[in-house]
This record gives sequence, C-alpha cells and structure tokens, in this order.
Amino acid sequence: MVKVGIIANPISARDIRRVISHAGNLPINDRANIVLRMMAGLAAAGVDEVVVMPENGGIRFHLERSIQRELRLGHMNFPRLRYLDMRVTATPEDSARAARMMADEAVAAIVVLGGDGTNRVVVGACGAVPVAGVSTGTNNAFPELREPTITGLAVGLAATGQVPAAIALRPNKWLEVMLNERREIALVDLAVVEDRFVGARAIWKTTGFRDLFVTFGLPQAIGMSSIAGLLDPVDRATPEGRHIRLSAEAPRQLLAPIAPGLIDRVGIAGIVRMAPGTLHAPSIRAGALAFDGERELTFTENDQVSVRLVPDAFRTVDVPACMAHAAAAGLFIRNPD
Repeated sequence: MVKVGIIANPISARDIRRVISHAGNLPINDRANIVLRMMAGLAAAGVDEVVVMPENGGIRFHLERSIQRELRLGHMNFPRLRYLDMRVTATPEDSARAARMMADEAVAAIVVLGGDGTNRVVVGACGAVPVAGVSTGTNNAFPELREPTITGLAVGLAATGQVPAAIALRPNKWLEVMLNERREIALVDLAVVEDRFVGARAIWKTTGFRDLFVTFGLPQAIGMSSIAGLLDPVDRATPEGRHIRLSAEAPRQLLAPIAPGLIDRVGIAGIVRMAPGTLHAPSIRAGALAFDGERELTFTENDQVSVRLVPDAFRTVDVPACMAHAAAAGLFIRNPD
C-alpha cells in the first residue's frame, strides 16, 4: 500500500507581516480545497492512502464535507483519508510531531501546506522522507508556486515508483547553525539582527540587520533571500551559498522586496560566497537569529555561533521533472475499454 502524508498548517501566513505588508489571506475553506485538489492528483497516480496531520483550525471539517459531496455526486475518487492520532497544540510542534509519525509509518513522501517556516519544521523532523511544498505562507521562497493538482500528480508518480527516484527527487541544501551545542537548520536564509527581543517572531524591519546567510537567492524571490537574489543570485542546485554583511550606514544601498508589497532599503557592507562545509560567524557578538524569516534564538557575548552550508541535505519531489518524465513515457495515456 502506497501512503503519502499531508501536513497542512492552518495558521501559516498569520504573522505580523500580514499586518504591515499587503499579503493576501488564505481562508480555511481554501486550504481545504487545496488538499482536495492534491488528493485528486494523488488518487489518479495510484496512491492508496493519505495520512493527514490533525488540526483545530477547521480544515478537516471543510475537507471531509467536500469529499463526501464529491463522492456522492460521483465526480472523482480519492485515496483513503486517515488522520494521525496525536494531540493538537496549535504550535509548530504539531508539524514536527506529525512529520516524525509519518516517517515512522514509512510514508513515501510528505506534502507541506505552509510557508518557509512550516517547511523548515517538517524537513527538520521527517528524516529521509522527501517533501513537496505548496505555497500557503507569507513569504514562500522555498515552496514553489504551482497548482496543487499537479503537485498531487507528481508526488503520486514519485511515491508509486512510476517515475524513478533518480529523476523524481532533487537534492537540496540547508544551513546548519550551531549555537554552542544546539543545532538548528534553515532552508532558505538565516538573518542575524541586533535586537535580542524575540517578541513578534516574524522579522520585517531591516533596521538592525547585520548578517544574512542564504542557501539560494533568486531575483524573483520575496523575503530576505531576495537581497541575495538582487545582489549575487544563486540557484537551488549550485553547491554554494551567500553570506551578506549588512549595515544601515553602508554607502551601497539596495531596494529589496522583503514581504509582499513591502520594499525596503538595506545597506550592503559586503558579500562572500559560501563553500560547502566552511564555517562562517556573525558580524556581531550578541543578537538574535532568525531562521527562514522567524526569530527563534538569542545569543550573547558568551555564546559560540557558527553557520555552514550543507549540500544534499534532504530531498524534495521535483514536480516538473516528474511531469516531463510522465509525458515522455506516456504514463497518462489510457486505452479505451
């Protein structure tokens, strides 16, 4: 039996950036509809069961009602739907625990509905299970924007083995951050800020920014990684990253879209290309570390902080490659009965 996990974060895209920028909102019923469309694609590709993270935001109610309606009308078939038996805390730990439970069940892949932060939590907990992201966050640099039906088809083709793993799965980099003995990861960027007050976790003010480390930065990106994308772009596949030193007083100023509808000016003090395995340190002795757009940890003069780029750290489902292989191999061709 082929199983695929789905982790749909009902509270992604509800941070302070939604207030101060012009990001749109994604209602719960729309999130449920995204899951429904993915399940249609998974079913068409031959997935037998979908294992879902429980939540109390309302996705489950809308999803089950929609499935029953579609089945009653005979419009489409879906894989068997099952929710994990776990307590809901409405914190990021739900996503982490669900990812661990899905890995223990040997799901073939995990689809993540959320932004960069949700994907980071899942990737950090799911071990060797490949993931596929669906953009429902505020800044979505890591999950690519794509119709969920196609994501479901591609994940299903990869999960059932109709597309070989060598084609279906893509290696990804991450940043490994050590704070003394504590280890954390960032999928897209790590920002170092002077302000040690965590408070509102999402970062949106560039005042006090001193360092930015990125695994990739594209010119068309939104969020902190756009700074690298507009200075010295690096893509997902290239085995290197960027370390950018920032200062409000620097003569070289850059306009960057750090949140939807929010373009701010940052001072560029320098930029260094990060080779895999090379240790880098923040420019300041004390401050806060923000992983993929969210402040998580503070450090003082007595702490040791290091950052290094790790290539081939985890795998994602390469949706375009899966669909291209399926087309070339005629996997969607059906002979008449």
